[in-house]
Amino acid sequence: MSNIAENLNRIKAEIPENVKLVAVSKTKGLPEIMEAYQAGQRVFGENKAQELIAKQPELPADIQWHFIGHLQTNKVKYITPFVSMIESVDRMKILQEINKQAMQINRIIPCLLQFHIAEEETKFGLDMKEAEELLTNSSFKSFQSISICGVMGMATFTEDFTQVKREFAHLRAIFQHLKEKWFADAPDFREISMGMSGDYQIAIEEGSTMIRVGSKIFGQRY
Repeated sequence: MSNIAENLNRIKAEIPENVKLVAVSKTKGLPEIMEAYQAGQRVFGENKAQELIAKQPELPADIQWHFIGHLQTNKVKYITPFVSMIESVDRMKILQEINKQAMQINRIIPCLLQFHIAEEETKFGLDMKEAEELLTNSSFKSFQSISICGVMGMATFTEDFTQVKREFAHLRAIFQHLKEKWFADAPDFREISMGMSGDYQIAIEEGSTMIRVGSKIFGQRY
């Protein structure tokens, strides 16, 4: 059994059944992705549209692709035909484009709202004020081809796990606030995507339903 299969089995054995594992395959080649696929993995995450567009036709059709990076509006039309979820919605303009492109091909695209929870300035994401503005916008209410399924966020890249825990707790609180205020009648609004290779155990403790793991599955790329 390959290291990739062993790594996958180990992670799946230690995470609860209700937590979805997204294997982050960015920068990985087709053989590595196929190893994970043959070990039973079906959900993969990519953060660059160009890379995803190139890989998708070369790989099995039942792979569920999650887009997890900053998405440019001019790339949306290339991924809407096949993407299973866009986890990184961080502005109204991108939602409008996803809705427009999905409508043209008669699809409803599951999306997560990405929040800036890290105490560092390098990450994309909404704050609560921006999210409320987005949700009260009249054009948001008219969207027919988008399903908001929850929230996504990235903690600070730090060894200070107290800080990481605090940031994940903050995202869970955001999720709960949005659920109560905006999505109480939306059964699909149930995902909290947080936790990566270095911190997914903490994320799960704080209520994550979806973890995005790359190096712990595929190994570090030097």
